[in-house]
Amino acid sequence: MYSNVIIHCSNCHTPLQVPPGAGSIRCALCQAVTLVADPRALPPQPYSSPHAPPPPSPYSQAPPGPPPNPHGRKKAVIVGISYKFSRHELKGCINDAKCMRYLLINKYSFPDSSIIMLTEEEDPHGPKFPSKANIRMAMFWLTQGCQPGDSLVFHYSGHGSQQRNYNGEEADGFDETLCPLDFETQGMIVDDEINATLVRPLPHGVRLHALIDACHSGTVMDLPFLCRMNSRGQYVWEDHRPRSGVWKGSSGGEVISFSGCDDHQTSADTSALSKITSTGAMTFCFIQAIEHSGPGATYGTILTAMRTAIKNAGSGGGGSGGGDVVTSLLSMLLTGGSLTAGGLRQEPQLTAGEAFDVYRKPFSL
Repeated sequence: MYSNVIIHCSNCHTPLQVPPGAGSIRCALCQAVTLVADPRALPPQPYSSPHAPPPPSPYSQAPPGPPPNPHGRKKAVIVGISYKFSRHELKGCINDAKCMRYLLINKYSFPDSSIIMLTEEEDPHGPKFPSKANIRMAMFWLTQGCQPGDSLVFHYSGHGSQQRNYNGEEADGFDETLCPLDFETQGMIVDDEINATLVRPLPHGVRLHALIDACHSGTVMDLPFLCRMNSRGQYVWEDHRPRSGVWKGSSGGEVISFSGCDDHQTSADTSALSKITSTGAMTFCFIQAIEHSGPGATYGTILTAMRTAIKNAGSGGGGSGGGDVVTSLLSMLLTGGSLTAGGLRQEPQLTAGEAFDVYRKPFSL
């Protein structure tokens, strides 16, 4: 079996995973094409468990957007899908994507060239349109060639769903999914694939933050541990490792995910928080919590601030007011239409590849 062959790009020397039978592969960073030698002539590859899921397909096409600096330490993929002109239409998802890009560039110094945006404002026939194939390629690009010290961000704002799980690895019997723009014809992206593409390849020293503003998104990254508030208002970790014993964490890297709601809940886009235009409730509350937090912010304080803002909006109390970044940016994003939610009952969730003291862990992108 040669399903996990690694070669190095002939131009920038980035490690590339080669799909079975491929004669060549295009580098996601420099776009150079490297010919693949006869696998019988390649050195033997490290042993991998027969229970581990197959590695994600690297695809033979270049990823969307300009290639970032191959030595850069910060990369992001941002997906915003409104499903315009369909019965599934959402109002705030593209606003979410723009707000997140603005935050990453202006607060966390992410290079503009290292952020891939997939929205419906892009060319419908181009590589940045949020189709299933393009989202898959962008996810693979995000983790391709990552090295210790890298900071990665995956943000998704759009529809999420569930489908029946038949291998017994989901406690509730359902896989969580993301819905690309063409999901009705091409299908959804299932949590097992998301985990295999974004989580499992990450080596020691790499940190990935996933921000999923979608319905049924509590465990969409399939991470082993879920942080939930108990009846006494304390955060406790739940063990979500599958009964099969398959490890769903990374290969040593740190993975932390904020999601819009629990697996059985739905998320909302609303104008109740910004008072200006529609945004995803989770995205707005996350950015607002970041703005209002001081240098000593932890994952616990951010999650608590997000829950408080959504609770206040759901009870009619409104948010605590947008910060400078959110308020000024949303003012520039006025679209003239908004959806006002009558009550927000979603509960932001935090999941991680490794359980840790959520109150004491400093937040950092």
